[in-house]
Amino acid sequence: MSRATRTDAGSPERHGADGHDLIRVLGARENNLKDVSVEIPKRRLTVFTGVSGSGKSSLVFNTIAAESQRMINETYSAFVQGFMPTLARPEVDVLEGLTTAIIVDQQRMGADPRSTVGTATDANAMLRILFSRLGKPHIGPPSAYAFNVPSVRASGAITVERGNRKAVKATFNRTGGMCPRCEGRGSVSDIDLTQLYDDSKSLNEGAITIPGYGSDGWNMRLYKESGFVDPDKPISEYTKRELHDFLHREATRMKIAGINMTYEGLVPRVQKSMLSKDKEAMQPHIRAFVDRAVAFTICPECDGTRLGEGARSSKIGRISIADACAMQISDLADWVRGLTEPSVAPLLTALRQTLDSFVEIGLGYLALDRPAGTLSGGEAQRVKMIRHLGSSLTDVTYVFDEPTAGLHPHDIQRMNDLLLRLRDKGNTVLVVEHKPETIAIADHVVDLGPGAGTAGGSVCFEGTVEGLRKGDTVTGRHFDDRASVKDTPRAPTGTLEIRGASANNLRDVDVDVPLGVLVVVTGVAGSGKSSLVHGSIPAGEGVVSVDQGPIRGSRRSNPATYTGLLDPIRKAFAKVNGVKPAMFSANSEGACPTCNGAGVVYTDLAMMAGVASPCEDCDGKRYQASVLEYRLGGRDISEVLAMSVDEAGAFFGEGEAATPAARRVLTRLADVGLGYLTLGQPLTTLSGGERQRLKLATHMADKGGVYVLDEPTTGLHLADVEQLLALLDRLVDSGKSVVVVEHHQAVMAHADWIIDLGPGAGHDGGRVVFEGTPADLVASRATLTGEHLAAYVGA
Repeated sequence: MSRATRTDAGSPERHGADGHDLIRVLGARENNLKDVSVEIPKRRLTVFTGVSGSGKSSLVFNTIAAESQRMINETYSAFVQGFMPTLARPEVDVLEGLTTAIIVDQQRMGADPRSTVGTATDANAMLRILFSRLGKPHIGPPSAYAFNVPSVRASGAITVERGNRKAVKATFNRTGGMCPRCEGRGSVSDIDLTQLYDDSKSLNEGAITIPGYGSDGWNMRLYKESGFVDPDKPISEYTKRELHDFLHREATRMKIAGINMTYEGLVPRVQKSMLSKDKEAMQPHIRAFVDRAVAFTICPECDGTRLGEGARSSKIGRISIADACAMQISDLADWVRGLTEPSVAPLLTALRQTLDSFVEIGLGYLALDRPAGTLSGGEAQRVKMIRHLGSSLTDVTYVFDEPTAGLHPHDIQRMNDLLLRLRDKGNTVLVVEHKPETIAIADHVVDLGPGAGTAGGSVCFEGTVEGLRKGDTVTGRHFDDRASVKDTPRAPTGTLEIRGASANNLRDVDVDVPLGVLVVVTGVAGSGKSSLVHGSIPAGEGVVSVDQGPIRGSRRSNPATYTGLLDPIRKAFAKVNGVKPAMFSANSEGACPTCNGAGVVYTDLAMMAGVASPCEDCDGKRYQASVLEYRLGGRDISEVLAMSVDEAGAFFGEGEAATPAARRVLTRLADVGLGYLTLGQPLTTLSGGERQRLKLATHMADKGGVYVLDEPTTGLHLADVEQLLALLDRLVDSGKSVVVVEHHQAVMAHADWIIDLGPGAGHDGGRVVFEGTPADLVASRATLTGEHLAAYVGA
């Protein structure tokens, strides 16, 4: 091209490449979306709002981000794609202007004890290199400081053929940092024998107290008739040999009552039958037994550091790598800043930037050795953000799922600054959010609704924040909602005394938690709220603890199976039609034989992305055609499972289908704000807030006197918070005590009593800085929480 024909920089003509400044979505139909079409500006901050279940995640995560990731995956070779998750194309007509999407969600990080904050962010890897260069005494390469690498020493002959020559190497050594006793876990498990049996009784008197070992069962018969022990003698009188055979004898084949059986000691038998299984999948009474019988104690050899003696002995100054990982990250950042060794200058710079990012994002109170599985959803999301803050990438799409979850109002401003900084680097930032403080900083707002489930899935508003405020949508009407503090809080009926609480960063906290009222425990992120509540009010007799942890289950699990609702429904169908209840189970006799009750057929295309297509025989209904001929109230079982909770509540409330047992469960689901969920929706598609409310609905039938809830407003729209507060009031008015860990000012204002922890996070927190009524906290403004609550209620 000649100079004469080139467009000058000052020319008003626009280059064709500059015209792609919108992400265009046409005809999105994922989940409950109803042919949604939107235009999202690039290099701007767009917030997606709407009531829970209105379709926000379906649009942002399941459509825009999913298609971006699928298209990127397709650029890799078929061989590489074979190792990647398979992604189906979303239900959408047109998606234009997509850029690379980076998803920063609230999925909990791995629960493996060897997965820590340090290993999840590369901070550990950099520290290992640092100690392998500067540590005294020098013990080996970076792997010598890694608690997930065992030391290996082998000797023997290894033959290497090179042409006609043969070389023999005799030994192989690898120095790892793993503690040999606990294998890098930091704790060892121990079985409490007193929970297995009562040694004052004999076997015939029912000495074994393990579930499933009743006096007439085969488990007990095995021990009584084995001949190794006397079934009439109390266990306390056993000889050493008898006690060993009873508890630890290795597997021995024998005949009992003419049947070939394997006898083994009680301890290995329990370990194989119960302790090796996923605890979440156990029946409640067996799970309770495992909680009682197994004690995890700090490894005596490495003192919980996970590291072998060599790794602990090598130090920089007086600090070992175990000391460095146990430090609060804000203190560790100061220590690293004090190191000035020119030979590792680039490494120190990178490590300082990573640690400073932790502090900047409000996670300076964590330690690198904190197990990743113990982080809350909000903390996990912010840890994932660390690697993106210093990134040189621009023009990418960052997708956030409620980044303010778990944040005190004081910390939300800091998160807002980070979102704006990512945008200002030239990135497109998409945020699913309910908090008005974050919606307020948006350049563009997309409000979905108007309702939830089948009543949602449409775009109610697109435009600026000011336009949203004036618009007549649910979000717009509730945007400036403010709860007021109670004039006359309820009087407590008693107190739960907590004395000397010292878990994690708590500093010998003494506090009285009033009973029979609504108590809110609050404070900045990392101040010690969860440590106080979960450490001092453990779930057990009379205490129902409801967190946001994942619900174990396959893609077949749904709200109907999880809550036990399907049992009365199956029985009602069976009774009316005169057949067995098992006919109405998609996992049993009634299942479609082609898809085995899954509703979809999975086709594995080897290295290409697999395809999930609706089963042609049952049309995705999961049941045999003959089962669908049986009806209750004019509906078949697949039509009932396709109903929402609200629809099903009306259906099972009257007429031929009236089923009181089903109605009770459905009422509880509606009470916690899940009226829009369909009964057959897979649990794997629920958000963290929905999972917690599903657990709460299930536990509301329990006989517990104290309910402990962990941030129940997560995932709740401003309009739904009102319904949650009414539910908490109903629980208290029915005689329950409710303790809520929460940052939402509406819940604080509604409380009868507030316990505020702080004043800061980590070692700057761990103390009770206020106890009293919300009105007193607002009046005194004595703490950070008090200042924000006063501003919220307009005092």
